[in-house]
Amino acid sequence: MRGSIAFRPLNNRSHFDGPHITRRIIPSILHRVKNFIENLTSYLYAITLISASLKKPIYGYSSLNENVKKYDFTLSVAPMLDWTDRHCRYFLRLICPSCVLYTEMVTTPAILMGRNPERYLEFSPEEQPIVLQLGGDEPEAMAKSAILAREYGYAGVNLNVGCPSPRVQKGRFGACLMKTPGLVRELADALAESGVPVSIKHRLGLDRTEDYDLLARFVETVSAGECRHFIVHARNAWLKGLSPSHNRQVPPLRWDWVSRLKTDFPTLRIELNGGILDLGSIEQQRQKVDGVMIGRAAYHQPLFLAEAEMLLGRRDRLPELDWLLQNLEGYAARWGEKLPAPRLMRHIHGLYHGRPGASSWRWQLGTATAQETAADFLRRVMVPFSRENSWMDTEA
Repeated sequence: MRGSIAFRPLNNRSHFDGPHITRRIIPSILHRVKNFIENLTSYLYAITLISASLKKPIYGYSSLNENVKKYDFTLSVAPMLDWTDRHCRYFLRLICPSCVLYTEMVTTPAILMGRNPERYLEFSPEEQPIVLQLGGDEPEAMAKSAILAREYGYAGVNLNVGCPSPRVQKGRFGACLMKTPGLVRELADALAESGVPVSIKHRLGLDRTEDYDLLARFVETVSAGECRHFIVHARNAWLKGLSPSHNRQVPPLRWDWVSRLKTDFPTLRIELNGGILDLGSIEQQRQKVDGVMIGRAAYHQPLFLAEAEMLLGRRDRLPELDWLLQNLEGYAARWGEKLPAPRLMRHIHGLYHGRPGASSWRWQLGTATAQETAADFLRRVMVPFSRENSWMDTEA
């Protein structure tokens, strides 16, 4: 009939039978719920940004920036992928109470889109002062990640502009960002919106182009924004033809370029990273720059950090081995079965570097198995070993 509305069943079934509801209505409801959750998340994030822009404290961290000003960045330990995890950092903190520690590089997608961001962000209070190093190339993601860093209580955030690994190059961040200083400034400014102190760790340049003026223009462009803290790995990053490990050895080391940056940009904080292997280098370079960042030397011979503290007048002797291991045992006990022995023991192989008993020490550590907790292994093997093999009478 013209003008009337005809209701026709779908496939000879009523619109309201059970299978039809399952196929059509329930997915529609789920889609609406998903949209609601996504919108709610966006609203909450906007509220957080507004609060940050008004410089109002969120979740009780109103005094964070004031505390950060008290930290001394003269001595720090570099972020090292797969090495400076939270267990390594706790161990290094026992050895060097005054140095600044950095996390491994964490990408913004891992924090914002991963199922378990706590895996990357949580740390022990004893690790402070600690800085979160971030990798990525999207300002909005940087801003969100920095807000999370603030909520977790980090002393600062650091932008990775130096890693040359193929995986990082594929993501178009790390050392690749040196090609786009304008974008680096945007990323640093986005990080600074959180109110957390911002630093950038970068190289001298890319590939075989050795050009100080290009480096200076990079620093000038980025520092025109909010960032005033630059950590310079004093080598170029070769994006092709070298592995990440060779990139730490083959490109020429140019400390003089870093000290020249400090001369040309006296109001910026300029720190030196790369090739710091002995106390003489620290003593020489700390007169020319604002601080030194120690990398693999701190991992392979951790007592080097304590010796550096002695050089800086922060302590008068090395920590006792027995004291170190007892504190490490207490830390491991808090983790219990979640911390198998090898996961912690791999970080302390260098503790006897260059000292009598080093080979025996490494052999003992090599007996650790995943079937034993780190606490049990320390209690059973390493603490008794330390009482019989003190280094205090045989300091190198």
